[in-house]
Amino acid sequence: MDDEGRYRRGWERLEEMDPGAAPELTGRLKEIAPDFARYIIEFPFGTIYTRPGLDWKSRELAVVAALTALGNAVPQLKEHLHRALRAGWTRQELAEVIMQMSVYAGVPAALNAMAVAKEVFKEHNEPGKP
Repeated sequence: MDDEGRYRRGWERLEEMDPGAAPELTGRLKEIAPDFARYIIEFPFGTIYTRPGLDWKSRELAVVAALTALGNAVPQLKEHLHRALRAGWTRQELAEVIMQMSVYAGVPAALNAMAVAKEVFKEHNEPGKP
C-alpha cells in the first residue's frame, strides 16, 4: 500500500481508538516536525495497528507492558492506559500487567506506572470521560 493509503488507514485507526487524537497529534507537531506526525500516523497506526493477528485490545495491553518496562514514557503510558480502558481492559487487569512488569523492568518502573494508572483511573471516574 502506498504512503497515502497507510496515512489514511492510520488516521482512521487512531481516531477509532482515541477520537480526536489524530488532529491533536498533527496539531502538536505541525510547527516543529509535521513529517514526524505523519510518520507516527503511517507506521504505528497505519501499518502495525492494522495488521491481522492481534486485535486492538491485545495490542494495547502489549503497549502498556512495554511502556511500563521502559519507565521513561509517562505521557505515552497515560495515553495508552486510557486507550486500554476504552478497548475493554479492566483496572484490575491493567494493574496486574503493571505488577508483572516489576519482575522484568524493576519495582521502581512498576511503581511509577502505578502512579500513572492511579491518575488515569481517577480521570475515568470524572463526568464526561469514557
